[in-house]
Amino acid sequence: MSVTAIVGAQWGDEGKGRIVDYLAQLSKMVIRFQGGDNAGHTIINEYTQKSPNGKVALHLVPSGIFNPEIQCIIGTGCVVNPQSVLDELKSLESIGVSTENLWLSERAQMVLPYHCLLDSYKEKTSSQLGTTKRGIGPSYADKMSRRGLRLGDLKRPDWLKSRLGQALDFANRELSYFGATPFDLEQLYEQCLDWGKQLGHKIVDTLPLVQQAYQLDQPILLEGQLGVMRDIDWGIYPYCTSSNPTPGYGVVGAGLPVTAVQRVVAVVKAYTTIVGHGPFVSELAKDDKVGRHLQEVGGEYGATTGRPRRCGWLDAVALAYSTWLNGFTDLAITKLDVLDGLEEVKICMGYRLPSGQVLTRFPDTLDLAPDLNHPDRRSTLEPIYESYPGWQDTKSARSWAELPETAQRYLKRIEELTQVSRGVTPRLRYISVGAERDQMFEIS
Repeated sequence: MSVTAIVGAQWGDEGKGRIVDYLAQLSKMVIRFQGGDNAGHTIINEYTQKSPNGKVALHLVPSGIFNPEIQCIIGTGCVVNPQSVLDELKSLESIGVSTENLWLSERAQMVLPYHCLLDSYKEKTSSQLGTTKRGIGPSYADKMSRRGLRLGDLKRPDWLKSRLGQALDFANRELSYFGATPFDLEQLYEQCLDWGKQLGHKIVDTLPLVQQAYQLDQPILLEGQLGVMRDIDWGIYPYCTSSNPTPGYGVVGAGLPVTAVQRVVAVVKAYTTIVGHGPFVSELAKDDKVGRHLQEVGGEYGATTGRPRRCGWLDAVALAYSTWLNGFTDLAITKLDVLDGLEEVKICMGYRLPSGQVLTRFPDTLDLAPDLNHPDRRSTLEPIYESYPGWQDTKSARSWAELPETAQRYLKRIEELTQVSRGVTPRLRYISVGAERDQMFEIS
């Protein structure tokens, strides 16, 4: 059975949407398996050229939507803001993209307006975590507390009103703590009914669709959001998301047996970026020449919020940790071209503690010694680097042989660094040297 999981190997923003858009052309189904509209996958192809800025940022809709013959599913593991879906569909349809092939799991949780407001208020407290204020954390909290509402509830008015009333009682009590105006049940209920009218035909039991595709051995892509370093269990807690962007959760969020996944494609940016708070050992200072190069040449601004991304060298300690947790079989390296023109490139191989001890494993958040007085909760550890000679141009390369030899050596070193204890090394398979579809090639 051909199931491939596409996952972020770093802190997110690695270019997963680009890889899914590329591989979706050979697939029959793409399933977004976790997260909400708090992050985006930026896509550039022949459809997006019709948009005002030549690109489209997808926040909930799977990146396979540009292929009309493919079934696209927003899976059960997601939290879904109905209004965000409607806005995204309208944006896609305005540039000629058909959305008839999109389905939403009736079991997926809803993000409602009070979730977003609570998120915003909590982010203003002293314990701010750098969230996007899209209501993701409060929605997942309601899910785990079993007071959340699901998309399927929009099609059952009586049940919807009963559940909404219970959820709103709790939400309004929380909002009263911040001095906020409570939500009116009838007004929010009418809004939900309107969402149900607009989206009801797309809200279905997606399990039979997934089962059929799997049993027919059709190629299926599982699309994750963010990366393992933002995982709720294994990421830099508490500066993380509220779900698990790993292939282990992919089968849960999609509705597949645990044995289904055959390939796990790790999307690795050729350097490292982070949006939001949390320790980042290989971060370059904002006034650093290379840091400015990475941000400006790489266009490192959040697809959802527009926030500038913090930039730094590739972190091999975090990458090895990610490799172990995800079981990568293939590597897709993105934004190699951003490093063009640099005299040297570096890889962080370890972390030196203030005591002089060197860590070569990725530790828990507090062991990264963040400076809690800094607004970004920066790390106080010293990165230990390996340096490699740079190169001038990769943008024109359309095959491995056309890459500069120094770039080849850098890529092979990344491949070596993802070897795990059993001697398994993920295969270096896809290289991206630009934003266009033809600037991605496969290594045979």
